[in-house]
Amino acid sequence: MTDLLALTAELVDIPSVSFDEAAIVAHLEAELRAIPGLAVDRIGDNLVARTDLGRGHRLILAGHTDTVPGDTSGSRLDGDVLWGLGTTDMKGGLAVMLELARVVREPAVDVTWVFYAREEVAMVHNGLRELFAEAPELLAGDVAILGEPTAGAIEAGCQGTMRFEVALAGVRAHTARPWMGRNAVHRLGTLLTALEAYPHREPVVDGCRYREALQAVHVEGGVAGNVVPDSAMVRINHRYAPDRTGAEAEAHVREFLAPFLDGGDVVELVDHSPAAPPGMSHPLLRAITDRHHLEVRAKLGWTDVAFFAEHGVPAVNLGPGEPTLAHTAGECLERAPLESCFTILRDLLEHGA
Repeated sequence: MTDLLALTAELVDIPSVSFDEAAIVAHLEAELRAIPGLAVDRIGDNLVARTDLGRGHRLILAGHTDTVPGDTSGSRLDGDVLWGLGTTDMKGGLAVMLELARVVREPAVDVTWVFYAREEVAMVHNGLRELFAEAPELLAGDVAILGEPTAGAIEAGCQGTMRFEVALAGVRAHTARPWMGRNAVHRLGTLLTALEAYPHREPVVDGCRYREALQAVHVEGGVAGNVVPDSAMVRINHRYAPDRTGAEAEAHVREFLAPFLDGGDVVELVDHSPAAPPGMSHPLLRAITDRHHLEVRAKLGWTDVAFFAEHGVPAVNLGPGEPTLAHTAGECLERAPLESCFTILRDLLEHGA
């Protein structure tokens, strides 16, 4: 078997900041096309490789090829620790996927390998979104595992995320005569205080405890140093658990905001990415958690598992990297969790449920 840390280093040494992934995609495509028994499709900078063995289950293993901007000078190996941009998020996961495709030639499940582009930027550019739009049949499966860094645990499903812009109205006046106006910025104070005291929920779904949140993330207001402002805006982010639909979550936020609104105020939903249920009841996911005694926890952030859940495919996150190191200057990956993740997924491919 290939040295997985060396294979990760090989991938790290091919820079692949979002929108500049052609080189690594070409490298991966050549590797996949050299593996007997795989049908390989390339759509843009996305690669899908599939077995067709007539097995009872089809497992999707997926990972993104891009990194955030950073030091693209390459990797550095120090003993059993590999340093470099993308080691954790998520070229270690890509190395596991590629080596599994090479060494497990007769899996107990049919496998779809998905290497997709532009995960680290706005959703409109996401390679999975492109694949679901252009060739959804290539992403059909029974369950999906994304190699996002989870330190070897399973992070099940994900919370939904939505952003609102709340525009509060006022009446403009001279600051020497403020009683003649209504200060829209001052009106923000009451709403911000309520947001700070937001009574969040912690629902348990399929044994996973989620924690919702409602946070102000941006404010705007003010006209000039001698003018009572007649408008102010706060942007609010809501993270909601997968026991609610998007419509239910939106209704909850609007109900929370209602006591702080007057005529002329406007609440607009400007962005929404839906939640995904844990899906841990699927036999393939139960098999690896039971056989390897894996920790299963809720994914509080949003990940691309939601794309699969929208299409009826249960999906979880499972990868070798330490998630707190993703996107940091000290990003690195240790050998032990990399090899452990490989072992867990190899067992699933070779023995199924």
